[in-house]
Amino acid sequence: METPAFEEIAPEGDCDCPGCRLRRSVPPHSPNGPTVTRPAAHRALIVATAASAAVGAGQAAALPAAAHAPGIPGVVAGDEPDTPQGTRSPLHGAGGAPAPSTAAVETPATTRAQIINRAKKWVAAKVPYSMSTYWSDGYRQDCSGYVSMAWGLTGNEWTGSLGKFADPISKEELLPGDMLLFHNPANPQSGSHVVIFGGWTDHTHTYYTAYEQTPPHTVKRTTPYAYWSNSSRYLPYRYKGLGTAAEEPAPAAEEPAPQAKGPEAAVATRFPGAASFGPGANNKFVTQLGRMLVERGAQRHYTTGPGPRWSEADRRATRAFQLAQGWRGAEADGLPGAGTWKLLVTGRGKDVPAASRGAAGPPSHGVPGFPGGAMFRPGANNTYVTQLGRQLVKKGFGKHYRTGPGPRWGEADRRSVEAFQRAQGWRGGAADGYPGPETWRRLFS
Repeated sequence: METPAFEEIAPEGDCDCPGCRLRRSVPPHSPNGPTVTRPAAHRALIVATAASAAVGAGQAAALPAAAHAPGIPGVVAGDEPDTPQGTRSPLHGAGGAPAPSTAAVETPATTRAQIINRAKKWVAAKVPYSMSTYWSDGYRQDCSGYVSMAWGLTGNEWTGSLGKFADPISKEELLPGDMLLFHNPANPQSGSHVVIFGGWTDHTHTYYTAYEQTPPHTVKRTTPYAYWSNSSRYLPYRYKGLGTAAEEPAPAAEEPAPQAKGPEAAVATRFPGAASFGPGANNKFVTQLGRMLVERGAQRHYTTGPGPRWSEADRRATRAFQLAQGWRGAEADGLPGAGTWKLLVTGRGKDVPAASRGAAGPPSHGVPGFPGGAMFRPGANNTYVTQLGRQLVKKGFGKHYRTGPGPRWGEADRRSVEAFQRAQGWRGGAADGYPGPETWRRLFS
């Protein structure tokens, strides 16, 4: 009898968000066909932000671009970079050949509206992420290629060179069309990423609209300032070409929402009722709840968002806040009541304490609690990765490790998990190399 494929079902907060969608393979070819030059690297990882203030314009351009080959046969597992990105390259034309440059200036003039409109085109087309494939407009389909396209540059840049086309600015000066850049000069492949700033989404300047190229495709999403991870290392920059073009205001949708006044302000602070929260809820109050929880220390429970659709992440974050108040039982069920809401909107009560190192979810039958899929993805660096790797070695699935296991998630971890999943008789998406609750239970039981 053929062994049925076991499909793992992770908690909602871990499997229905852009963070978890990083687990999926990047489509191997651009849907626009004629401009693809090479197959995209399987499971091309994410992102690249531009240069830091310490990496000056000239210095950033001089940084060497490392060779990248994640998942390519012959490359030893564990040696791959965490955040692969393409190197500097010209625009590409039909048939995949580099197109000759006809631009007379290195920083073509543009406007903020033009930058945002170009960024939106890739979002609408859902351009697949790839560090080696070029879209129909000639730009490379990774994060730095995306910013190069949005700014209308004459070639494809990378995170180590984008800084020379921009001037550093302060957070208060950010306007739609600027970029937020993290370039790690010590190790360009460790975390480097870049996004386009689309405007603030709240008056506290805690969240903004980010346009970014990330697996599996280009997205526009609400993002905590400055970014989900390595937040302190993301620096704002403004494209130099804006100074040579007539300025236009960015689309109105990208500007901050006006402040509520009078009766409308009361609606924002008054408890909207229990029916606004819980499974199936999808409204503005869920978003407001999530943002208030993040401000009170519950950010670690979200891998993306917060957003209007109620998820397991909202429940866990709400419960964490309730537990911080000393509440137990029904008072800490993860569903906000009038008391929870009042503490959040008034800023009273206790904040959610920081997570203790090595703490996991509640154990079940001697098995350590599954910490959530967000702990095991490209860029993750935590004690759970080490715990997972050591158990894989103990179970006889450690042949892919050359060193470690350690806390930084790598291709060796993914291949080892995949081997364990296949040993269970699972195939397809059930054996993708990323642990879910059932993989975790079987591995530690």
